Amino acid sequence: MPIDFNKVVEKAEAYKPQMTKFLRDMIAIPSESAEEEKVIQRIKQEMEQVGFDKVEIDPMGNILGYIGNGSHLIAMDAHVDTVGIGNLENWNQDPYKGYEDDEIIYGRGASDQEGGMASMVYAAKIIKDLDLADDYTLLVAGTVQEEDCDGLCWQYIIEEDKIRPEFVLSTEPTSCTITRGQRGRMEIKVSVSGTSSHGSAPERGDNAIFKMGEILSEVKELHHRLGDDPFLGKGSLTVSEIFFTSPSRCAVADGCSISIDRRLTWGETWEGALDEIRELPSAKKYGAEVSLYNYDRPAYTGLVYPTECYFPAWVLEEEHAACQTLVESYKSLFSQDPVVDKWTFSTNGVSIMGRYGIPCVGFGPGHEDQAHAPNEQTWKEELVRAAAMYAVIPAVYAKKYAGPK
Repeated sequence: MPIDFNKVVEKAEAYKPQMTKFLRDMIAIPSESAEEEKVIQRIKQEMEQVGFDKVEIDPMGNILGYIGNGSHLIAMDAHVDTVGIGNLENWNQDPYKGYEDDEIIYGRGASDQEGGMASMVYAAKIIKDLDLADDYTLLVAGTVQEEDCDGLCWQYIIEEDKIRPEFVLSTEPTSCTITRGQRGRMEIKVSVSGTSSHGSAPERGDNAIFKMGEILSEVKELHHRLGDDPFLGKGSLTVSEIFFTSPSRCAVADGCSISIDRRLTWGETWEGALDEIRELPSAKKYGAEVSLYNYDRPAYTGLVYPTECYFPAWVLEEEHAACQTLVESYKSLFSQDPVVDKWTFSTNGVSIMGRYGIPCVGFGPGHEDQAHAPNEQTWKEELVRAAAMYAVIPAVYAKKYAGPK
């Protein structure tokens, strides 16, 4: 049967109060990376209540809810961990109690990105209510540790859970536009060594901080020479941390390290990004060690799944079936053309498509500029729009774009 798109929109609007309550419940549960257990349990409760066919929690702690049993596996993803709250004085209201009015919901995680989970769960309810089943299986994934190490959760899902969807929809915030790519990311460490001496006679030592000072000047200049791409934009870097070692405050520093947040545009490689720093005159002069960080923090389940801190760029062609599924769904629901663009920040797509080549496309409630910011909020009308989209995307794909299985 053809999809009644008007009924889908009506259903999504009708579930606005339930989505609002569910989202506020999630916001009220602190769920920083590796501390998501309680919010995962709250999501499990809601999935079971609205009628998911199967709900599982994998050994890493990701929650996997399924609708249908068709041959085409489609996944939708929301990471359910959040960053911390930072300086509480920058918040106008309690970031966990939050508040709502007729238009917005306030609190940590509202846009980034528990709002996406609220819309996905009630999209599944709409699929059940309106019998939108087709030859697809929908996987709704609530993933962990994204804020700490984007994509690690999907490395685990693909490699260990042995799940490989035909495409994945990320519900990271897009202001209800369609996104089809993002720059990549690396976490780089640069270290130099020196020799300590008493601070009263610095000429006897070899100050590592002074060496790093020269490197910092050249790193700053390197930023302006990085690659550019017509769609994803320019590669970038910034120094995010600095560390030193010294016997005391009355001594010459014998070690200094910096952390660099490197954003990779299309065509840049992790090897090239490391070599660009290694080839800086000051880095060569002082024998700087340039390396990737590693991530090995245990999940809330205790599982350790280590990885290098390299997160590839990815781009999905606008003509791809996954992207066109979203474009057609949007036009059919809202009788207007969608905006198709890119994310500025990084998402789990770095693994889904960047590492594994599984097509990835984005559509989410909430705004990028709310991510990691004080006074975070999202918009109720965007929760409704996203729920309507998520409800019809699987059937539109199965009916027109999936091809034979």
